[in-house]
This record gives sequence, structure tokens and C-alpha cells, in this order.
Amino acid sequence: MGALIYGSPSMEIQFDDRVLAHVQIVMSAKLRRGENFFFSWRDSPAVGDGRSAIWIDASIPMYFRYSGSRHPEIDREWLEQMAIAAASTHGLDLTEDSRLAGMHHARHSSVKRKDRPLDD
Repeated sequence: MGALIYGSPSMEIQFDDRVLAHVQIVMSAKLRRGENFFFSWRDSPAVGDGRSAIWIDASIPMYFRYSGSRHPEIDREWLEQMAIAAASTHGLDLTEDSRLAGMHHARHSSVKRKDRPLDD
């Protein structure tokens, strides 16, 4: 399980390494062009099973940390769909992506927020 570490103070959002690699490619392409956007994902059941969104901006520090040492296989079609979504008013929204459903159930928590305590 890799993580996107975003902001200051930072929040850590965990993703499967393959998902994280795709997110990194789309984010870097958008930010290189000076395009800011929203990024949304599903929260894990441990933190309420809702969804969260953040504003992605080049002025906000971000760090991608992968659990594995190998580069995951990249799906060009998925990248294109993600880039189109990121350009929409809703931004890059992973909450309804069918490709993530299997990863979420297989790992019990493919996307997990670590910025909120569990005993709230």
C-alpha cells in the first residue's frame, strides 16, 4: 500500500501502488500545465466509509510513497479517462471507478485516510 502525502501539515492517503502510479502521472501532467483541480476518493470503513476531496495545487507540497520497489504496469486507457475526469468540474474522482472496487474489497482498504483519529 503506497501513500499520497499532501499539504502542510500533511495528510496521508493510502492507495494501492498501481492506483497511486496512475494518480501521480495524471497529477504531474496537470500541474506541469498549471492546471489545478479537485481530487476525490472513497474513505475506508474505518473512518466512516464516506468520501473526501482535496484541491490539488502546485503550491501545496506533495509526496508519493510506494510500498513496492517495482514500477506498476500503466493502463494508458485508464490514464486518459482519469485526465478527462480531472479536467471536469468534479475533478479526478476515484469514488465511482469500477477498477478500484476489486482492489478495495481484495485489500479491505485500498484507500485509507490517516489524518483523522479513529476515536472521534
